[in-house]
Amino acid sequence: MSETSQFGLLRSRRFLPFFLTQFLGAFNDNVFKNALQIMIAFELTTLAGIASETWVNLAAALFILPYFLFSATAGQIADKLEKSRLIRITKVLELVIMTVAAVAFWLGSVPWLLVLLFLMGVQATLFGPVKYGIMPQHLKETELVGGNALVDTGTFVAILLACCWAACSWPGKSSGASSPRARS
Repeated sequence: MSETSQFGLLRSRRFLPFFLTQFLGAFNDNVFKNALQIMIAFELTTLAGIASETWVNLAAALFILPYFLFSATAGQIADKLEKSRLIRITKVLELVIMTVAAVAFWLGSVPWLLVLLFLMGVQATLFGPVKYGIMPQHLKETELVGGNALVDTGTFVAILLACCWAACSWPGKSSGASSPRARS
């Protein structure tokens, strides 16, 4: 067992960039998912004749569905490609999806946002295996447990902060705006 605390890894150039990438990715995914669910819950009473509660549940399912469908394939891809390259590919994919999502939010297009939420789930599914597969390449054996603990803790903190951020920053309910585009 190492004599130093795992928190020392947060000062390490071989761990901190990866930790921040994971933290910000989890934060981004969950701000997007929660903002979409809040938009549906507060601003849509029905869409295509279906109650907003059903759309909120559908959104949650669409984000999780790729994990069930593609986890095994994502693991195989992570084993075949160089891990830092795969991280860069998934993060570029995240940037592209989120850029299109910003436009879709501005337009108030719930169908497009649902498609993009599914794609964010696919992106997160691809990133999942590589995030744990890369740590043994950059951490000493005695640092792996602490590194995994920090990554998991950071992920859950990011999810909690994202839920709070999305809930506290949604202006639609208090402003009376009927769509995100109406607020601009």
